[in-house]
Parts: sequence; C-alpha cells; structure tokens
Amino acid sequence: MTTRTTTEDRAAGRHAADSHDLIRVHGARQNNLKNIDVELPKRRLTVFTGVSGSGKSSLVFGTIAADSQRLINETYSAFLQGFMPTLARPDVDVLDGLTTAIIVDQQRMGADPRSTVGTATDANAMLRILFSRLGQPYVGSPQAFSFNVASISGAGAVETEKGGRTVKERRSFSVTGGMCPRCEGRGSVSDIDLTQLYDDSKSLNEGAVSIPGYSMEGWYGRIFRGCGFFDADKPIRRFTKRELDDLLYKEPTKIKVEGINLTYTGLVPQIQKSFLSKDVDAMQPHIRAFVERVVTFGVCPECHGTRLTEAARSSKIDGISIADACAMQITDLAGWVAGLTEPSVKPLLASLRHLLDSFVAIGLGYLSLERPAGTLSGGEAQRVKMIRHLGSSLTDVTYVFDEPSAGLHPHDIQRMNDLLLQLRDKGNTVLVVEHKPEMIVIADHVVDLGPGAGSAGGEVCFEGTVEGLRASGTLTGRHLDDRARLKDTVRTPTGALRIRGASAHNLRDVDVDIPLGVLVVVTGVAGSGKSSLVHGSIPAGAGVISIDQGAIRGSRRSNPATYTGLLEPIRKAFAKANGVKPALFSANSEGACPNCNGNGVIYTDLAMMAGVATVCEVCEGRRFDASVLDYHLGGRDISEVLTMSVAQACAFFAAGEAKVPAAHLILQRLVDVGLGYLTIGQPLTTLSGGERQRLKLATHMGGRAGTYVLDEPTTGLHLADVEQLLGLLDRLVDSGTSVIVVEHHQAVMAHADWIIDLGPGAGHDGGRIVFEGTPAALVADRSTLTGRHLAAYVGA
Repeated sequence: MTTRTTTEDRAAGRHAADSHDLIRVHGARQNNLKNIDVELPKRRLTVFTGVSGSGKSSLVFGTIAADSQRLINETYSAFLQGFMPTLARPDVDVLDGLTTAIIVDQQRMGADPRSTVGTATDANAMLRILFSRLGQPYVGSPQAFSFNVASISGAGAVETEKGGRTVKERRSFSVTGGMCPRCEGRGSVSDIDLTQLYDDSKSLNEGAVSIPGYSMEGWYGRIFRGCGFFDADKPIRRFTKRELDDLLYKEPTKIKVEGINLTYTGLVPQIQKSFLSKDVDAMQPHIRAFVERVVTFGVCPECHGTRLTEAARSSKIDGISIADACAMQITDLAGWVAGLTEPSVKPLLASLRHLLDSFVAIGLGYLSLERPAGTLSGGEAQRVKMIRHLGSSLTDVTYVFDEPSAGLHPHDIQRMNDLLLQLRDKGNTVLVVEHKPEMIVIADHVVDLGPGAGSAGGEVCFEGTVEGLRASGTLTGRHLDDRARLKDTVRTPTGALRIRGASAHNLRDVDVDIPLGVLVVVTGVAGSGKSSLVHGSIPAGAGVISIDQGAIRGSRRSNPATYTGLLEPIRKAFAKANGVKPALFSANSEGACPNCNGNGVIYTDLAMMAGVATVCEVCEGRRFDASVLDYHLGGRDISEVLTMSVAQACAFFAAGEAKVPAAHLILQRLVDVGLGYLTIGQPLTTLSGGERQRLKLATHMGGRAGTYVLDEPTTGLHLADVEQLLGLLDRLVDSGTSVIVVEHHQAVMAHADWIIDLGPGAGHDGGRIVFEGTPAALVADRSTLTGRHLAAYVGA
C-alpha cells in the first residue's frame, strides 16, 4: 500500500485514510441475530433500540465490542495473553472499521467487603499519597493509610550463596499498614451464635452439628471420629473445656485418619473461611439462611467502622483525617480539596480535584468514598465506571454504553445526554443501548432491532434517523411518542404500613404511612433516599417480599427451569410416569451424558487462544444419556421438553397425560411477566438484563407475601413492555396484594394510586418527604422536580 491516494479519492479531493468512516457488520449471527447487516457511522452517536431480548446486546456487546477487545488482546505477546481473558471470535462474516472499544456496562462492581467507591476509582490512592506527604503527625508511607494492608514485622537468619560459600545473615523487615487489626479492614465484625451450630444434648455421632454440609456420613464425620481430640459418642454438654475449645476454635492441625493425611480445623474458623469470606448474596438459599441465622454483624468497636488503625486516623490535614475525608459527601470533599494549596503536591491536588469534580458532574456527588462498591445500583456502578473517561484526551475511540439512563431521575437524564454528546464531539464513536425516548431523540443514527424477542427477534427493523424511526411503523417508532395519562380514579387504601423515625443513611428522621392495597410509587432524584426508605426502613415481619436489582447468579448449566424450580415437578412427573428415579431426568445428576457430563458440548482449552466448544457427538447436544431419552411423558422425552418455549410448555403441562399443575403454575407466572418466548432450557448466561429481572419477578410471585417491593422494574424494558408491566402490577394489586415500586419512569408514576416523592436533592440535600399524594395532585402542585417533569410528560 502506497501513500498515494486512489483515483476515486483523488477525484473526490479526499485522502484515502479519510474514507474509513463506517463500522461495517455483515452476516452477524451471535445468539439470536439472524445474519444481519448494519453500517454504523463513526464519530456519531448511535442508539440501539428494540424490545428486551431482541438482540441489541448481542449486536453491540457480543459482536462489535467483543471483537474489538479480542483484536486488541491479540496485539500482546502469547505470554501476556495467557493471563488475559480468552475471547472467541463472534459469529459474524465481516467486521470492518473497528476502533478500540471501551465498554461501560451495568455489571455490578465487586461485592468484596474491602472494595469501596474510593478504591474502585483511585480516589483513595490519591488521598493516601496526600496524607502521607502532608498529614501531621507523620505515620508512614501511603500504605500506612490503606485498610487493605496489614502491619507485619519479622526477623530471622537468611542463607545466601556468595563466592561459592554459604553466608548466614540476620535480616528483619516491617510493613506499616493502615488495616484495623480487629476487623481486618472490613469496618464490621461478626459474632457467631454458638447455640445455632450444635445441639449440646446430642453427641456428634447423633448429628449434633447443624451446619449445612457437615454430615457425619461424609468426610467431616470421619475427621471428627478419627481426630482424637474428643469422644464423638459423648453429648457435647459433657465435653471438658479443652474438648469444647478443640471442637470450636482449634487452628488448622495435621492429623492422620485411616491412613490418610487430613487437616482438622475448629468449627468457628471453618465457618469464617467457608462462609463469611464470601458474598452472602452469592450463596445458595439454604446456606444464606444459615449464615443469616447464625451470624450477627456489627460496627467494629476499635475503628468505629472506618476500617483504619488508630495511627492512620490520628494523622490530619487542617483537622481532617483520611477517615473523615472518606466519610464526607463527595461534593463537600471536593470543596475541602479545592481549599488545599500546598505547592509541593500541586499535580496530585489537580488530579484529585478533577476526579472529584467528575463525580459531581456525572450526578454522583451525593456518594461518599467509603461507600461499599457492592451496594451501588447498576446505574450508579455504570456512572462510576464512566468517571475515568471524562476529560480523557483519547479520540477516535468507540464508547459502548448499556442503558446509561438506568436509575436516573428525568431531571438527571439531560446531564447524561450532555456527557454522551461531549464524548461524541471529541471525535469518538458512541454506541448506546437504550429504551428511554429522552435519550433516543439525541441520536445521530438509530438501529431498531426486533420485531419480537428471542427467536422472534434478531432482525434489523429500521436503520436511519430519529425522524425516520417515528415514521417507520416499527414497534419502537409507534411507541416513541407515547405518553401515559393520569388515571381518572385511584384505588382506596385498605390500610397503611407505618414507618417512624427512619434515619438509615441520609434519611432525616422520616415518618411516613405507606398505603396498602394500592400501587405506590416512591420516587425522587438519584441519591434522595428512596432505597434507604423502602429497603432499609420497612419494619421486620411486615410480610414484605423485596425484589431488588441484584444480578441472577448462575453457570452455563443454569436455566429458567432450574432457577424457578420448574424442573423439580417436571422430573417427578417423568419419574412417576415411567417408574424410575427423578435424578435420571437431571443433566446435572444421574441422567447426564457420560461423554460431556451433561453440558451438551465439549470444551477444549487452547491456553491463550479462545477455547473451542464442539457439540457432543454422543448425545448430539441433548445433554442426557441415551437410555434416559427412552422415557416419555405425553409423547415427549425430557430433552424435547427443555427445548420448548415457556408458552408451549405452559400449554403442554396444562391438560392431558402431561398435566402437571405445579409446573403449569410456574409457567403461567413466566407468561404473565412477558417471558412466554423464552426456551425453558436456555442458559441463564444468554439472557438479557430485562429478561433476568422479569425472571426474578416471576419467581418471587410464587410467594405468599401481602406486599411486594420492586426496585426499578422498568430497567431494560422497551416502551411496549412497560405497558405489559403496568398490566401485571394492576393484576397483582387487584388480587389483594400491595405493591410498592421504587421508580423514575413517568409512565409508572402516572399509573400509580399514590406517590411518595423524596428530595429535594441528593445525599445530605435529600432524605426528606417533599410530597405525598395522588399523581394528579403532584402534577397540580408542581413544587418538586418530579412534579414538574411529570406535568411536562403528561402534557398538563
């Protein structure tokens, strides 16, 4: 290739390098995409729309962004690639014109208890350097202010080879860290209720230990019987002090049982290692119930929740310690840092000011740096990830966003629009997956996928301008200018849920009566205290089922049938009809194909290259042993049932030989939440965000609660799906259930019977009730931000 321009470009007066102004995708077949072609303009803002499950994420994240990252990874050496995630090439014929992709998604940030907003954004790293340079008294290097570094010291003899001789030298070392020794940098301590671990009237052989997995029939039984520290046949209440201490607290000790080398550990250290070091939400339900019953968490009495040593807290700048700085609201912290003028750390102060100002600019000024990262909502986590890209000097980069409006009040969406346009105007390509009309209308280019979801989607319904979309007649085009209207009449409450003196987080001694028997919407700007009021202040034992935005955790073996409990009645029905064990009809148990272990595919690891998955030749992807497929129910084998859609399975199990009322009830709930198109055996890892949340909602609908609390159920839902959701909420309320929704979507607000609006601002500027009443009264009042935006939405 020479530097001369081509004849065509020379005739156009344009350099050849300027002709690459499109990202071309041809023949994309990732997940449910149906061999689609799109051409996206570079250095423009492109919005991808379509119903939940139509293929937006498959095109944007699974194809364009994934291949960009794969190609970048391939520029590194094979040695480095061995330490990086291996990415397979997406199922697409041609991908041309790609640039470096920066993905800013809604994946929750690490739920590790030591991960905070400060550690996740480098703000803590800068503060630690600042205090190590300016703090008085001086207590050490930046490590001395880190709650992730423990203080350790040691000394001893070291042997080294010098000049062919072995020389012994005495060496000592010490590290001064900031980790509180009592809570190990977590800020909270856990106490274990020993009475919940065992029944002291029984012996170990009689099953005294009530910890999940500690069966006397398994390895733990052999260890307890063979350790020699106590008599397994003696009731625990008759143990000596030494025997009880060995049972509960003994540190890991090597023992030999039946000729096998094993390690014995006391129950308490074993629980701390097995259960307390993990995220409670990621545990299996029965283990989570055990932990919640046995373990109580409280603020660390030594560091008072700051996670830091006394020395780290004693070093101050202008009377402020690093613990005080991290506890401040970021807007206040930005003001304090702006007042520091020490010339010796001028570059550090400039970077820290810019970082804190970015928090404020993006609408997160109400957070504090000590806030655990795992407690951020999906929208907050996405905006925290955006912070490092604001003010970046990089250009010609592709930024990929997943519903940046999630968790944002209508008042804040305009600010997010401005940020996206700033990124575009610097010469970047911005790709956004979005449902909100307020964000769709700012697009330079729109790609609408559909027409339906799952197997009914995966096609390009429209590609062009916003005006073209309005006139296109597609589902998105028809609903783009839809506006919900206020209800003519509202329901009458049947009672009230009384909250008194709520002061969790930023709430200011709030008293409120939440009406029961109606649809209540709790709203307010991001950070005003909505979740604190609804999730943190409702009294225990009020019969409330809370459905939050926590991600569904599951492996590629998990599917809607296993997650909802649907597979259990199906397996029992197959077993009863054929006179065999239910375990045969599980691909994770006895019925699994022996060649692929029930995966349906064989995975081949190729080290630094992407692994290869080939369909199992024995079961041909059905996942079951051939003998299991000889058993039928209603003329279908178990693999055929798992390939049915929810709607097909609902009809199949409703009547006739295959009638299974328990399965039909679960399937009907899945249909009610709009998931009738899903395949019941489809891996959970392939579901979109909106699909996962509705799957969770359907699962909880089986509970017998009098009140449901939903946290932003419209996240990931298309405009048309929101109508279906409102119908579902109406059916729940009409059946006698109370529904409380934390929501920003104006269509849900307009549909409510009662609105509770918090504010007036975020953080310490919020935490108060600024309005209670009907939506019509809120629109007529217009004294709050929510009222003004809702009035504009309904055209009042």
